[in-house]
Amino acid sequence: MKIRITVDGDVVATGTLDDNASARDFAALLPLHLLLKDYASTEKIADLPRRLSMTGAPEACTPSAGDISFYSPWGNLAIFYKDGHLSSGLVRLGRLDSGVDAMRCIGPLAVSVDLAER
Repeated sequence: MKIRITVDGDVVATGTLDDNASARDFAALLPLHLLLKDYASTEKIADLPRRLSMTGAPEACTPSAGDISFYSPWGNLAIFYKDGHLSSGLVRLGRLDSGVDAMRCIGPLAVSVDLAER
């Protein structure tokens, strides 16, 4: 599944979701309007309306720049713009195909996330 992230109607990033239960559960929430906030100068995070399925998810993940992830202990979406470290409870949902630089902006970023037309 392909997603797009827009700011004020302009596409700033696109991505491809992985084929796993957590990613499918995330896709079922779309479209979403989120306020992405910077965390640890490594990722943009936002609360989701509910926790995602963890069925079949690994116990931990080491994120790379461009990864779209779910951090189950906090119930939030995390879009990495720098490589991260091994994190227990982190599940990769997919990967940005474009737009990593848009996530590096300073300060919060109000976005819409939806499924892209096929």
